[in-house]
Amino acid sequence: MIVDCHTHISCPCCQIKPEDHFAAAEPVDACIVLASPDRSNQQSNELVSKYVTKHSKKMFGFAVVNPVIDDISKRYWLSAKEDMALKGAVLYCSAQAFHPAHSKALQFYEIAQALKIPVFFHNAPPFTADAVLEYARPSLLDEIARQFSELKIIIGSMGLPFVNETVCMLAKHENVFGDLTVNTQKVWEVYNTILAAHEAKVMHKLFFGSGLPFSKPQTCVETLLGFNKLLADTNLPTVPRESIRGVIERDTLGILGIIEK
Repeated sequence: MIVDCHTHISCPCCQIKPEDHFAAAEPVDACIVLASPDRSNQQSNELVSKYVTKHSKKMFGFAVVNPVIDDISKRYWLSAKEDMALKGAVLYCSAQAFHPAHSKALQFYEIAQALKIPVFFHNAPPFTADAVLEYARPSLLDEIARQFSELKIIIGSMGLPFVNETVCMLAKHENVFGDLTVNTQKVWEVYNTILAAHEAKVMHKLFFGSGLPFSKPQTCVETLLGFNKLLADTNLPTVPRESIRGVIERDTLGILGIIEK
């Protein structure tokens, strides 16, 4: 089973029709669709909810939340999970300028942990001039992972540009995972990210992602599986093909508790 853990149907610098998203996702078995702060959070969540409800066997929505200003009550999030089919939460700490360990955010994580709602931290480039780069650091999630050990945490895009911090977090915490979103225009960057994870022995903590609509899942899979061919005539270290295939075929939905394993 191939799960694409990082897709959008809208975002600040992209737009894709729902039918085009569904068509592009044909090669994978399931997608996580992340709501985005390109409009009000509530509007974005309703947009994603409508889409994933229509394709409930394949699409799984994550609601965008800014805990500092949004409703973080248990009642609201139970409704989001059960009535709106939004199975997780996505936080844009850098873009929405709030510290991931803000007191209101900590209250939200407590509720998310109780409701078994996984939390995706989406803090990757490109950054706007107003984004708070410091709030994108994966090391800021250490306090959260320690305090909420049952909360499933996904660090989006391997925490770029702070990949080493992400690798450290994956090795340190059982409940923290990395989204290996593949930028097919930056193969060298992806190679170095995978190599860092392999050398740190955390390949089993990586989830496959495409970043759709920025890249298509099929192209990303081909890029990952073609790495070692690119390195065939070099002395650069390789990563075992079975480890890479393990990332692509990981039971992401089961690990996150979205569906039963």
